[in-house]
Amino acid sequence: MTENLKTQDADNLVTIANKFTLQGKVTAVQAFGNGNINDTFLITLDSQEEQHFVLQRINTQVFRQPQLIMRNMCLFTEHIYQRLQYSPLSRRWEVPRVLLTKDSQEYWREADGSFWRAISFIESAQSFDTMGDRSHAQEIGYALGMFHNLISDLPPEKLADTLEGFHITPLYLQHYQEVLAKTRPRQSPEVNYCLQFVSDRSGWANILENAKATNHLPLRLMHGDPKINNVMFDTVTQQAVSMIDLDTVKPGLVHYDIGDCLRSGCNRAGEETEQWESVYFDTDLCQGILQGYLSVAKAFLTDNDYAYIYDAIRLIAFELGLRFFADYLAGNVYFKVKHSEHNLARAIVQFKLTESIESQETTIRNIIRDLK
Repeated sequence: MTENLKTQDADNLVTIANKFTLQGKVTAVQAFGNGNINDTFLITLDSQEEQHFVLQRINTQVFRQPQLIMRNMCLFTEHIYQRLQYSPLSRRWEVPRVLLTKDSQEYWREADGSFWRAISFIESAQSFDTMGDRSHAQEIGYALGMFHNLISDLPPEKLADTLEGFHITPLYLQHYQEVLAKTRPRQSPEVNYCLQFVSDRSGWANILENAKATNHLPLRLMHGDPKINNVMFDTVTQQAVSMIDLDTVKPGLVHYDIGDCLRSGCNRAGEETEQWESVYFDTDLCQGILQGYLSVAKAFLTDNDYAYIYDAIRLIAFELGLRFFADYLAGNVYFKVKHSEHNLARAIVQFKLTESIESQETTIRNIIRDLK
């Protein structure tokens, strides 16, 4: 077993791993990845077929109905698998599969209520925490476009909404206003900047929700967390081969994913920088991501979809800043912080990014138009 797990813990994990239908015997268990929600372990088997799989304990504080997540995951991964069987791609693309228990269940529950699942492991692949060059950006976009494309014909109502209210900007704004009414934020240039920033844009926060309500944008299935480190790259070809972290796949607008992918991918300074003046939206990376995305997504996008891409990019950066700022005002109850001003600093980064997006609106709209 591995050094970083106590023998007792490792033995327990082996016992749990053995609840799932495995080809071969468990030979090693190690803590895996740097996710901050679920507990994740890589299991090694002495098997010719599959040598590894991922064992996870789902955080039931965050995901109150984990069985719905598993049902969703089985539905859309099976759908993607069938589509790929029916019309194979010319390049490698994989979707993580749900591995069943020996009595054909999608998960294993311990007596204490701990909720465990097993997922296939994407071999010979790696992810990156920071964006590389333009070709890397293009592959990130391709991955999101391919993921959306493969589930674009699966009716969204077949999946449960596992995170209600997620990315609904008017609801975040309402929460912010409720928090603001109950607190007296200390006066500082930073706090005043944020208060003014939100106030100036509150009338525009419902742009995507209004488009959805008036049927300008259709409800589809979205990934929910398309950060760049959720894209797996083939270690040899350096091409994107999978999108992982599929707990947040749910009915929504693909625009939330597009906006989130560009928000996180085109800010070279990163979300945690304290150098606010260095935060800008990199339109070169934006062009790369959108080029990759639209190369596959154009198969299902409508004219209206293109019309709202710029708004999505601007809105999601604003929305995250709003969430950070509201959490700062509420006393840091949702996001983990390293110091009391941490969420305020994070909010300013997102607001500066929003400003940079706004100042380059013409350039971004031209990129979208030219790629269409």
